[in-house]
Amino acid sequence: MYTARRKIQKEKGAEPDDFEESVAQALFDLESTNQELKSELKDLFINSAKQIDISGNRKAIVIHVPYRLRKAFRKIHVRLVRELEKKFSGKDVVMIATRRILRPPKKGSAAVRPRSRTLTAVHEAILEDVVYPAEIVGKRVRYRVDGSKIMKVYLDPKERNNTEYKLETFTGVYRKLCGKDVVFEYPLTEAN
Repeated sequence: MYTARRKIQKEKGAEPDDFEESVAQALFDLESTNQELKSELKDLFINSAKQIDISGNRKAIVIHVPYRLRKAFRKIHVRLVRELEKKFSGKDVVMIATRRILRPPKKGSAAVRPRSRTLTAVHEAILEDVVYPAEIVGKRVRYRVDGSKIMKVYLDPKERNNTEYKLETFTGVYRKLCGKDVVFEYPLTEAN
């Protein structure tokens, strides 16, 4: 198990739980057995992994990857997710970069908070990570009479075949991570 331990590095040296170790072991097994992913997975590791209940009996696995490694993970995202979904049968896999939200600076302090560390920017980035490889082509916010709001997110129809079965998973994962209600749809295309 020691060799799979290098596939998960938690912040502040915390010990990974059993589920996180099983995900790290799956990544290690993929690196050692899958020839096309071997070279790309060599230097990659994850920060954490969680299992989330979506609806009914469906479950999703949310894997947090270090922010600085997100581009490397995106290169192999489609193949890696497909292989992990085979290993954890019946569960959708979502990969998200680990981002940090900083509080607004105190009055009179000279420190300036970067825009990428604001709550809004982090939630937008998480939304893009959740739906990857599909791209977001539009957003609408609907305010209901009772004061609640729901966001409609339109995804690129080109990726419809790869992502349509995961729309419910995307909604559940985003609600769990950010606490916001989102509906994912594909824009209607007009026939010429």
